[in-house]
Amino acid sequence: MEPESNNDIEVAPALIAVHPDQSYITVAVGPHLRVFDLIGGSAASLTDDSDAVPLHKDNIRAIRFGAKGKLFVSAGDDKTVKVWSTQSWRCISSVSSEKRVTALAISNDGTFVCFADKFGVVWVVDLDPPLRDKKPAPLFSHYCSIITSLDFSPDGRFIVSADRDFKIRVTNFPKKPLNGAHKIQSFCLGHTEFVSCLAFVQSPECPQGLLLSGGGDSTVRLWDIDSGALVDTCEVAIKAGLLESNGKAEEHGHAVTDLCTVLDGLLVAVAIQSLQGIVLLSCNVAAQTLSVAKVVSIAGEAFVPTCLGSSSSTGKLWMVTGVSSLPGCNYPSLARVRVISDIDVEQEPVVLGDDDIPGGEKLLETLQGTASVDDNAFLAAAEAVKTAMRNLLIKKQYPSENRESRKKSRNDRKLKG
Repeated sequence: MEPESNNDIEVAPALIAVHPDQSYITVAVGPHLRVFDLIGGSAASLTDDSDAVPLHKDNIRAIRFGAKGKLFVSAGDDKTVKVWSTQSWRCISSVSSEKRVTALAISNDGTFVCFADKFGVVWVVDLDPPLRDKKPAPLFSHYCSIITSLDFSPDGRFIVSADRDFKIRVTNFPKKPLNGAHKIQSFCLGHTEFVSCLAFVQSPECPQGLLLSGGGDSTVRLWDIDSGALVDTCEVAIKAGLLESNGKAEEHGHAVTDLCTVLDGLLVAVAIQSLQGIVLLSCNVAAQTLSVAKVVSIAGEAFVPTCLGSSSSTGKLWMVTGVSSLPGCNYPSLARVRVISDIDVEQEPVVLGDDDIPGGEKLLETLQGTASVDDNAFLAAAEAVKTAMRNLLIKKQYPSENRESRKKSRNDRKLKG
């Protein structure tokens, strides 16, 4: 199969999420949801009254644990949001979305689940009580822009949303969210390409936290969400040696794909397209500064992380690379899990070998679907993910003469319908 045919196939990156006390590790790749119980040392068995196999009917695009670890939520291209109890791993609530789901957030008290759809609308679901089929209510909208990330501020006052049109919106989360959220606190504007991911860092002096964002412009930015002010920018791709200081390189080839705080926010792990490893940033909340602490390379195999996860108080960073539906690959849902241990401000991090990973071979077989995969497949997977992100999030520029014909063809389809 020719490489260019990858452009015609829509793929989804592998995702990873870590329980707040690191008792469970979850990986989603394609429609498959895999959970490993680190305490029990075995795969967790998920049950759903619908008896669907796999549990989702299309690519999973977002997974998340609640702040207290009692809930886990998964959603994606099958227009279904599923809420799981982590005590039984039973689906306790299922929500239908009008469009494909692109992002998730769970309120700090676990009462509400918010999700964004591909049309730019954020919806909210009340989980009290957690009925089987819940109806979502519209919370607010980004007006036809794909929302890439959602997060609640640490104090629960705000819900923050990012989109492909370079915007970050900070919205007051109301006491009665089912009636909609109508008060915008601020906009955080400064990215020059799509915003891909969000995370918060906080300290006792700053309980609502400072916002971190990563984007297609190869930067990580630090924001004061009260005012929307940009307080610092770190050009991570340049610092990692992927770009020259003039920014001349392969266009859109070094987007930030994920952010993850480690050690209660003292360090921030950054995944970048084309980087076989991660960048660790030091974040000084009091001084409102970002700086590169170190670049951690993963030698010996083609491993470009697509998603990061951590239990914030531990010094372990969990990473996954992989993709769904890779053309010409024997593995329909390809995933590879790696762990970096001893992450600390003072000492050198250690990339663990497979035998040293918590859970060992059992964990890898559960989360990857197999203990080992051909290394060349992951190089192809990294390129497929890069192409898919570019196709989804970078707006196509059409000559003016083409715009009218595109409008006409859309109107023709409407009339025929």
